[in-house]
Formats: sequence, C-alpha cells, structure tokens
Amino acid sequence: MTIYSMTGFAAGQGSTGAHSWSCELRSVNAKGLDLRLRIPDWLDGLESCLRGQLSKALSRGNVSMTLRISRSEEVAAAVQINQPVLATLLTAVAEVERQAAAAGVILAQTSAADLLAQRGVLEQASGSDDPAPIVAALSTDFATILSDFVNMRANEGAALKAVLLDQLDQINTLREEAARRAEARKPEVAATLRSNLARVLENSDGVDETRLAQELALLAVKADVTEELDRLTAHVAAARELLTKGGAVGRKLDFLMQEFNREANTLCSKAQNSDLTAVGLELKAVIDQMREQVQNIE
Repeated sequence: MTIYSMTGFAAGQGSTGAHSWSCELRSVNAKGLDLRLRIPDWLDGLESCLRGQLSKALSRGNVSMTLRISRSEEVAAAVQINQPVLATLLTAVAEVERQAAAAGVILAQTSAADLLAQRGVLEQASGSDDPAPIVAALSTDFATILSDFVNMRANEGAALKAVLLDQLDQINTLREEAARRAEARKPEVAATLRSNLARVLENSDGVDETRLAQELALLAVKADVTEELDRLTAHVAAARELLTKGGAVGRKLDFLMQEFNREANTLCSKAQNSDLTAVGLELKAVIDQMREQVQNIE
C-alpha cells in the first residue's frame, strides 16, 4: 500500500471561452485536514465542488489553493452595434435624403463609416460573465491537478517510507547491541548488589531479612532492561506493519514514536553502565530523527 507525505505541490492552467485560468495547489504538515481555497466569489458553486474533491482525496495536511481567472483583452475590448440607435439614425438619414431630393439638393452618399462614426451606434460589449461554463470546466480540469498533487505526495511518501524503514533497521541493530551489553554487564550488576548487601549487613543489627530480600529484588528488577528491549522489538514490528499497510497511518506512527522514546529513556535510566548508556543515547538520537520524518506522513 502507498504511504503519502503531507507535503506536495501541483499547478495547472487552461481556458474556456473568453476566460483563462491558472491554479496552484500546495500543502504542508498539519494535525488534520485544513483546506484554504482562494477562489473568485462570482464563481458560484465552485468552492464547494473543489472542497468535496479535496476532502475525498486527502486525509491530513494544511492545503492551500489559489485560482486566478483572467478575461481575454480582445473580448473585453470588443464592441457591438446598438441596434435601436442605428435604426433611429437610418430613419433620420432617409428622411434627410428625401427632403433634400424634394428640394433639389444633391447630398453626398452616406457610407457605413459615416453611420458608425455617429455617437451611440457602437458601444462596448457587455462585460458580464456567465460563471456556469467556467465552473463546469474548472470542476472537470481540477481533477487532473489533484491527481498530480496526490501523485507527488505519494512519491514523497515513498521516499519517506524508505528512510523510516532504514531507521527501523538502525533501531533494531541498536536494540540487539543493547541486549548484548546488558548481558555483559550482569556480573557487574551482581557484584554491585553483593557489595551493597555486605555494606548493609556490616552496618545494621537486627535487620529484617525479609525486607532486605525484597529491597534487593526490587533493585534487581530496576536494573533489568529485558522488558524495555522486548517492547522495542514489538514497536519495530508494529511500525513495519503500519508502513506495509499504508494509507493514512501518520497519527498511529506519531503515537508509536512516543512509545519508542519512552523505552529509550527508561533504558538509559536503568543502564548503570556507560556502554549501555551510550547505546541508549544512540537509540534516542535515531528515534528523534525518525519522529521528525513521521511528522510528514499523512
């Protein structure tokens, strides 16, 4: 299955009728899905349509979209004949020519240019725009932009998945090293417990042996890191399963990183050994790097 990044970008442009448009779609990390669309108000119904497409395709991310619409200058500058004015003008010209002929006056022939030059015959074409064709075209064309956008997030996600799997390998290797060092330090821990016991026995009269045994057992448990190492193994397996499953697994991975960090912290606090502490610190470093990458997963 596919892992998606929350970081992505796509752009597209097109035209319909007298209008051309350009669209940019980009996203960054977010806890949920936050859609911020900048669409001209006069394109009724377009925003709800695009929001629906985005919500269906995406689960998380701060997504912003900017749509710019421009109108053809040729169309914007087009003129048209005012038919009522022309009809009135033609009637007037015909009447003038009739009266001139009756009076024996010869007039120059009236040309079309003469008529068009009269005020009011030509007027600016209506600038009103019907949003329906534009909304229909954009609703359809946006699917291509959204597909490019999702594909980019998928490509970014594939790269992130490779990084995370490598980091899980590092964690597993460090866990195995921690297990070896924990085993190697057992004689040291045992010697420390015996030394502490001898010190207590030398300086205490009438000590409660049962209570002493309980305290020593508690110290031994506190020094044992087996449980932490076992949980790290389980966490690595769980993370691999999520990455294999794919989809919107970012939240689950983020929660799992908290568990990874908790085990590494506990390992360091129980170490009581410089070699084991060093491994614990390396674990914390890798886990922190992994956590930063997980923040980008959808």
